[in-house]
Amino acid sequence: MAEISAQMIKELRTRTNAGVLNCKEALKDAGGDMEKAVDFLRKKGLATALKRAGRETSEGLIHSYIHTGGKIGVLVEVNCETDFVAKTDEFKTFVKDLAMHIAATKPLGIRREDIPEQVIQREEEIYRAQAVETGKREKILDKIVQGKMEKFYKESCLLDQQYIKDPDITTQDLIHDMITKTGENITVRRFVRYQLGE
Repeated sequence: MAEISAQMIKELRTRTNAGVLNCKEALKDAGGDMEKAVDFLRKKGLATALKRAGRETSEGLIHSYIHTGGKIGVLVEVNCETDFVAKTDEFKTFVKDLAMHIAATKPLGIRREDIPEQVIQREEEIYRAQAVETGKREKILDKIVQGKMEKFYKESCLLDQQYIKDPDITTQDLIHDMITKTGENITVRRFVRYQLGE
């Protein structure tokens, strides 16, 4: 078993913002392996986030972000449980980062259920026609369409998108990390993205 040094705990804290005791526990569990410890804390954060998922979120912030040059604008509402958390600099920065992410990635909705049915049908028809054109057998057409739709959701749904500041995580992971840090349930209630001329 590797010796868990104060320097290792400090490094893990810097990377994850987790508490000292949580970092120590994660490093022990991972046998001193930093990457495994990060994964351990992320999984623990996900479990915590799932426990809090049903709690009421009636506080929060509405943030506006105008991209340099004034050609793209975003208005986003992110909710938490208490006014105390909503007023922290960390929460404000988090909401601002989400608004910037939305400006950059142009999601069609927050989650898969938000994508209009006609958009989904149109995409499926296009992917099926493309697959037929390649001469693929009927048996595997559905799998091809399903795979392309999965990619479509990852590009079009806010919670499924890779986070622009850290492509190793999704925006859903980012929200779960924030839930772990604040101890409160956090939800993206709604957003509007404006682009000049659209």
